Order: sequence, then C-alpha cells, then structure tokens
Amino acid sequence: QVLLVESGGGSVQAGGSLRLSCKASGRIANTNFVGWFRQAPGKEREVVAGAYTTNSMTLYADSVKGRFTISRDSAAYTVSLQMNSLEPEDSGIYYCAAGLVTRGTWSREEKYKYWGQGTQVTVSS
Repeated sequence: QVLLVESGGGSVQAGGSLRLSCKASGRIANTNFVGWFRQAPGKEREVVAGAYTTNSMTLYADSVKGRFTISRDSAAYTVSLQMNSLEPEDSGIYYCAAGLVTRGTWSREEKYKYWGQGTQVTVSS
C-alpha cells in the first residue's frame, strides 16, 4: 500500500517561513513526479511546486516563484517544500501527490495517482 504523509504545517505570521515534508512509503509505480498542491477555503485546488523523481528539474507556479523551494531526498523518500516570505494568500491545506506528468500536464490533478491527507498552513496578516 502506498502512503504519502505530509508534515510541517502550522500557523505563521506574514513574512514568516514554514517547511513542509512529504514522506512516501510503499511501492510507488508509474510515477515520475511529486507535486505540492494547496486548497484555500472556497477555492479550487492548485499546484504550487513539483519535482521530477527522474532528474533534477523542478517546477513552480508563478505565485510562489522566488519564495518557495522544493527539494528531494531520494534516500529518505522525502520531498520537502521550503516556504519563505509567506503571505495570507498562501493559507490553505497543502497536499503532496505523486504522478506521471510532463511539463505540459504537471498542473493537472488527474495526472496524480497518489495523494497525501494534507496539512494545514495558516498565514496571518
């Protein structure tokens, strides 16, 4: 059974930082990418960052470029998201997901087969 478990969420003031982690267990087949999504209340879930597991390429949504950094620790089966200069608009539930994507499809939820349960991030002004 594949399991993705997020950790590191919490509450922080605007301008602060948080580091999220996503640890995988089990045999994850037919995937090449781990993405971080977020969903704010009343809004659709959106992708914010991702990393290929087959090379060193990373991708970011425009809204987080320069503030968020995704990294992988293959030996620990962990993907982390360092979030700096947080804004209230960054609040939401953050999910990690594993899927088989291309650069043109990485934002599409249906491309992700495995999902974590989510972790809450709250940024106050």
